Amino acid sequence: MIATRLARMIREFDFQVAGKWLALGLVVGVATGLAAIGFQLCVDAARSFFLAHLMGLPLTGPGGEPSEFSFGTGEYASWLVVAIPALGGLVAGALVYWLAPEAEGHGTDAAIRAYHRKLGVIRARVPPVKTLASAITLGTGGSGGREGPIALIGAGIGSFLAVRLGLSPRTRRWLLAAGIGAGVGAIFRAPLAGALFAGEVLYSSSDVETEVLLPAVVASIVAYSIYTIRYGSGHMFVGAGTSGFSNPLELGPYLVLAVVVALAALAYVNIFYGMRDLFARLPIPRAFRAMIGGAMTGGIALLLIQLAGGPVHVVDVMSSGYGVIQQIINTDGAGVTVLVLLAISLGKILTTSLTIGSGGSAGVFGPSMVIGATLGAAVGKAFHVLMPGIVAHPTTFAIVGMAGFFAAAANTPISTVVMVSELTGNYELLMPSMWVCALAFLVGRRWSIYRAQEPSKLWSPAHFGEFAPEVLATATVGEVFRRERKFVTLRADMTLDEVLDATAHTRQRLFPVLDAAGKLSGAFRIDELTHALQDRARGGVEPRARDLVPRRTLAVRLSDKVERAQKMLRNNHVQELLVLEDGDEQRVAGIVTGADILLAHTRGLSRWQVGGPEAAPRQDGTAASRTPDEGRES
Repeated sequence: MIATRLARMIREFDFQVAGKWLALGLVVGVATGLAAIGFQLCVDAARSFFLAHLMGLPLTGPGGEPSEFSFGTGEYASWLVVAIPALGGLVAGALVYWLAPEAEGHGTDAAIRAYHRKLGVIRARVPPVKTLASAITLGTGGSGGREGPIALIGAGIGSFLAVRLGLSPRTRRWLLAAGIGAGVGAIFRAPLAGALFAGEVLYSSSDVETEVLLPAVVASIVAYSIYTIRYGSGHMFVGAGTSGFSNPLELGPYLVLAVVVALAALAYVNIFYGMRDLFARLPIPRAFRAMIGGAMTGGIALLLIQLAGGPVHVVDVMSSGYGVIQQIINTDGAGVTVLVLLAISLGKILTTSLTIGSGGSAGVFGPSMVIGATLGAAVGKAFHVLMPGIVAHPTTFAIVGMAGFFAAAANTPISTVVMVSELTGNYELLMPSMWVCALAFLVGRRWSIYRAQEPSKLWSPAHFGEFAPEVLATATVGEVFRRERKFVTLRADMTLDEVLDATAHTRQRLFPVLDAAGKLSGAFRIDELTHALQDRARGGVEPRARDLVPRRTLAVRLSDKVERAQKMLRNNHVQELLVLEDGDEQRVAGIVTGADILLAHTRGLSRWQVGGPEAAPRQDGTAASRTPDEGRES
């Protein structure tokens, strides 16, 4: 019996599909893993040279990522703390704006936007430009993280592969998302979190793009394996797995932490985009905006160094800033005062907003970890003084604060919980992390650091075919297509040269052919015309317009539902359909395009969002309403 069932399972298993995704995931994973190694080497080398050797600042970082480069520590020079980030901003800004403007900023938004609105296409030049620009930004002291750049780099690799293989838009999106997961999973040595992040970061609500999870898992595991060959499989932050959760009363202080990090995330998002809007209004070349942002970042760092009496700890408002997190873990928070923790958290918000908002190239997850950890440690130290019997280890609040802050800032509670657990190796804090992330997400779900996120699948053009029937259930073709659009019709007896003359100055791709009485004989597409020209070049028979018409002409009537037209377009892989009059099906009323239907879909969604009597109806004819999670505040 068992052998029979096993044989049946083997016969029914689709080895072709499984093999395809295993192969594609393998290629994306290998390429992204190698790209992550190259990116990390560039960042490490640049940080060692510019921060330690030239500026003379202490090079701090997580215990699991010791620097591989040693250029020697130079003599501290305060003016270089301002000058070098300014120069780095100028060079990175010039690279981005001259070569690949879509690589501006943190990068994750560009990948999300390509998934939803660009059919999964990212230009091939984006990954190398993003690698260089981000390494220069982080290496010269600009404040940011690595997740945004590597997410865009991985997404670009997945898109490049899909385009070169001629894959469908749906598959391109899957590989793009798989590249996001592979990049994040590799560079943070967190393969599960990387895969979950790829599916969760696409939406600002609790929606998860489940169809990309399996490709992302394959790619993330492979990329992680490649990356760890070079850097080992240890956790990024060492020594964090010694403290856990044992007292249920501690959930009260964690509740306070959730509110604190959620409100701080709101401030972070508003300051970040306020700074970006401010720089966008400056009437100067874009590269010089990034230079000003870099100089101001260095200025804030220099001010904190002077106030603190030295660069220890406060220097982490520059570059990645992970050193202070490792210090908190090593000393259980005793090595950093509450005042310094608060100064670092506020300084990191400002320097990150200046660096990336001005046009620098770096991620927002790394700074979020620093901000969340320092705020969490400050809250933990305060409660440790107030109730030492309940809050015994401020370090746990730092770790949970990392997760809660980013969950509120990016609307990614699930992947963030897993991410922080994999970064620290502490799985004993899963329950308080879930508690804080859930509460912070509920408080902060109305804002997001990722502006390209869609509110839900309903709003994503990637899922237009799935939700169009619900939004357009009662709309007719006659209400959607543009009657005023001029279109070319051809006489049945026109020669091939006459057809070419008639169609030479139009973007139309579907051409109705009419008989002598003006009745429809059929229609042909531009492909048939191309084939006819090729046949004539080979010495074939000279065709007339009627000879180009295939046996079947795809058409809809004015009274047909838009849902039917949309299905015909999708199932036949075309972009235009003939529209016929209801009373006379040999009379052409016009042409309906996929763009017409997409515009109607967008308008329907707008009515749905507003709600009320004008809301888009459901299949059963009742008005649709919008839940709070399906909207988004900008």
